[in-house]
Amino acid sequence: MSLPISNGKLLTMPVSHPIPGPLSAARFIRRYNRFLLQVRLEVTGSLTDAHMADPGRLRELLLPGKRLWLKPAANPGRKTRWTAVLVESPSGEELVSLDTTLPNRLVGKALQAGVLEEFRGWVLEKTEATIGRSRLDFLLSQGERRKMALEVKSVTLVEDGIALFPDAVTTRGARHVRELAEIAGEPDWEAAILFVLQRSDGRMIRAARSIDPDFADALEEAKAAGVRVLGRRCIVHRDKVVMGPRIPANSG
Repeated sequence: MSLPISNGKLLTMPVSHPIPGPLSAARFIRRYNRFLLQVRLEVTGSLTDAHMADPGRLRELLLPGKRLWLKPAANPGRKTRWTAVLVESPSGEELVSLDTTLPNRLVGKALQAGVLEEFRGWVLEKTEATIGRSRLDFLLSQGERRKMALEVKSVTLVEDGIALFPDAVTTRGARHVRELAEIAGEPDWEAAILFVLQRSDGRMIRAARSIDPDFADALEEAKAAGVRVLGRRCIVHRDKVVMGPRIPANSG
């Protein structure tokens, strides 16, 4: 069943997504590979391994001695007992969410609650929607004919107040952007990409051309083709992530 995003009045209440606890503090030691960390638990001082859900490089975040927060594995029989969910920002004054799936859940809630003015008047039809040969995050509709394909990207890298995506080469991400450009060219269709910064210390979002020039080119071409390039930042707490205000986003 379709879910209304707005019934004539845009809601202003904040939308948040919980971070399940209890969380345990730890210090980063090293990264074995994209998905596995070695950490030292603060309570016991013992070394242990933790699953890492974010496969990005995160070189400015995963520094020796940097504080992390871990949640216990839902399956007690899992080989890795812990999952890293939060890390201190380089300044130590902010928290950064390491859950790359959280932005999609947060955006889904915000669409249903009607708090995203950039999508006012649109109706959420489906998540994980297959559109042509593409599988994209959200399918929205407006009236009987208008459709919108929406893709959400998680952002964690910030340099000098500028949030950058991606922080590692993403062939898949560039393909998604080019698919959005094709969709935007179809009759009665629109397309958008929403970058969600999982920290609050970035004032704008840009494509990281120095890291992935192909993605930056794809985003520039998509914007020229009519794809809406949008940005939001989050306020990250120990127990939840709150959807924050809009911030500018462009192709760099």
